[in-house]
Amino acid sequence: MRPREFDHDDVLRIAFDQFWRKGVRGTSLSDIARDADVQRGSLYNAFGSKEALFLAAYERYASEYLASIEKALSSGSLRRRLTAFFDVTIGNMCAGSPPRGCPTTRGLMELGSAEGEGLDDNARRAFADLMTRITVRLEAVLSAGVARGEFKGSPKCTALHIATVTRGLAVLERAFGDEGKLREIASHTVDLVLAKASG
Repeated sequence: MRPREFDHDDVLRIAFDQFWRKGVRGTSLSDIARDADVQRGSLYNAFGSKEALFLAAYERYASEYLASIEKALSSGSLRRRLTAFFDVTIGNMCAGSPPRGCPTTRGLMELGSAEGEGLDDNARRAFADLMTRITVRLEAVLSAGVARGEFKGSPKCTALHIATVTRGLAVLERAFGDEGKLREIASHTVDLVLAKASG
């Protein structure tokens, strides 16, 4: 009997939700197959391994997250754009009950597992690629701010600084679970960045 076809996008969504909540090591293909109502063998046939399924699901997540970032950065003053960027980023980290944290930072913690079940260099490159794409978008927005006279600093260095702050926020979210504190730090970061507008 031929296995039934399944909706790849639906499987990727279900798989990523599990990976996000439980981590790659804590997620089994059997659990994903059960929740997606497909055969475990069908997942192996389609993706080859749990890690390959994670990478496919992560790329789907990254595309959606970048779209939300682009929307946040698309209109208003530079302050408004940067504030919206942090709102999306913090909202993403604090989503779920309990909050699921940042999937990129959580995934990085699973690289090179001693047990051999962790993520490999392909995952590291996927995480780095998302951070690069976010930083490029921030740099473009800051460059536009320079052209409008809203910012006088270095768009490239400042974009990297902002992206680095988001990684710190992801760690603090895991450590303290205090969304208000994250938003306070984000607001202060925007203030520091825009202080360059006058100097």
